[in-house]
Amino acid sequence: MAAEVAPLPQLKLPSGPSQITAEQRYWKSFKNQLVIPSPTQYPITHITVPATNPAAIGSSNNDYFAVTTGTRVQIYSIRTRKLVKTITRFGDIARSGDVRRDGRILVAGDDTGKIQVFDVGSRAILKTWAQHKQPVWTTKFSPADLTTLMSTSDDKTVRLWDLPSQESTSTFVGHADYVRSGSFMPGTMSNMLVSGSYDSTVKLWDPRTPGTAVMTFKHAAPIEDVLPLPSGTTVLASSENQISVLDLVAAKPQHIISNHQKTVTSLSLASNGRRLVSGGLDGHVKIFETTGWNVVAGAKYPSPILAVRVITAGANDDDRHLAVGMQSGVLSLRTRLTGPEATREREREKEMAALLSGTIDSHDKAKNKRKRRHGAAKRLDMVGEGADVVIANDLSRPKRETPWQKDLRHGRFAAALDRVLDPSAKDHSPLTVLTLLIALRHRSALREALEGRDEATVQPVLKWVQTHIVDPRYVNICTDVAMHLLDLYSEFVGGSAELQAGFKTLHRRVRLEVERAQVATQTSGMLGTLLVSSLD
Repeated sequence: MAAEVAPLPQLKLPSGPSQITAEQRYWKSFKNQLVIPSPTQYPITHITVPATNPAAIGSSNNDYFAVTTGTRVQIYSIRTRKLVKTITRFGDIARSGDVRRDGRILVAGDDTGKIQVFDVGSRAILKTWAQHKQPVWTTKFSPADLTTLMSTSDDKTVRLWDLPSQESTSTFVGHADYVRSGSFMPGTMSNMLVSGSYDSTVKLWDPRTPGTAVMTFKHAAPIEDVLPLPSGTTVLASSENQISVLDLVAAKPQHIISNHQKTVTSLSLASNGRRLVSGGLDGHVKIFETTGWNVVAGAKYPSPILAVRVITAGANDDDRHLAVGMQSGVLSLRTRLTGPEATREREREKEMAALLSGTIDSHDKAKNKRKRRHGAAKRLDMVGEGADVVIANDLSRPKRETPWQKDLRHGRFAAALDRVLDPSAKDHSPLTVLTLLIALRHRSALREALEGRDEATVQPVLKWVQTHIVDPRYVNICTDVAMHLLDLYSEFVGGSAELQAGFKTLHRRVRLEVERAQVATQTSGMLGTLLVSSLD
């Protein structure tokens, strides 16, 4: 019995460095951008999501996030991205609207110094505090207690509030300038607060000792935002174009991130605390991994960024939306599609690309063919279900031998080479030509495939060599083919203008490549000398 003839496997060239990393591909999957201009033309100053408490999972309603712009706070649905409510009962510019984790109550401060608590359903004012005498910049609900919230103000104080009380339960005094950012600490330290001020300090506060800060970190510039990491032992603080990583255990800065060109205005966590997202006045959003604090991805926006937030959803708190608020008053929402949604979106993109390129008929044909194949496979899977024995047959068909591979097998080497060099051939590609030429060299048939050609049939070979001789991956075989061509056809150059022009082009390309290699060698030698002298 004769052995089965297998088709010649195509070569695979070594892959170079990837043009896009897995991390960049992940952040590029935030698509389906929704651009929402502010109805008041004010900047988007705050984007907040409900604080989560791991001990209260199942009792939270995290379907809301709040966007503060001008004299209003807009409440959006995380699930649908639609505007659900708008609260406008402010006497001045509103700040830091925050929805409680049960989705029923919202708190916000304003530039008059008031803090107001609203019922999300009816938008009625439930509570008003006016103890701050200057603009209130931060209002946040506690992740651990539904009735506790905090505030920071330009009156240089940080306060704790309890919903049933008429006055603040704790007042923290110690900053010497505006306090523009603050947050509750996570986990077991949720009774403690951290604040950042324009006096260039970050302070850690304990309600049991409200008179003085537990810890103070001095910076060289005003603090724009503070963000505790989930571990509870590290706090991030943005100051001008830098982000400092503050170690609370060692009581000193652990790392300084300096990747922005202008002031970093907003910080957010993503990927369950494994990624840091920052936005700045340079219009850049940058994503850092939280081990070595290296940039892993980024994006550029058309306006300075004042607020950035990664909004999570689902039982595992997966990244769902990338929300960016800009100085221009535009809110950008990019959504990461997963599962069936992502598959449908890819299909829509392919269909639109086929429509624009005029290949919609072939696209529909291929789509219908896939559907029929999937239906047939599904029916086949159902055969024999419930039987005691199911016999699985491998129904995959062996690959057919292509015409050029058949020519190669039968010793028609010149015909095989002509087939792969034909641009109209179905499997025409540089890799196919390279595969055949290497196979001919292994069979010592390269010269036989090249000899006996006329002026017209030698041109495709010569042009292919001209194109690929400067590619390091092809240069070895191109050199062999070029040497055979020179040996076989150099004596006919004087009588053929086309042949002469072809060899002149090949000579010019090889000469330029040699000159580049010489310059590279000289540069390498100079750099080596400089490195040696610098070590001395």
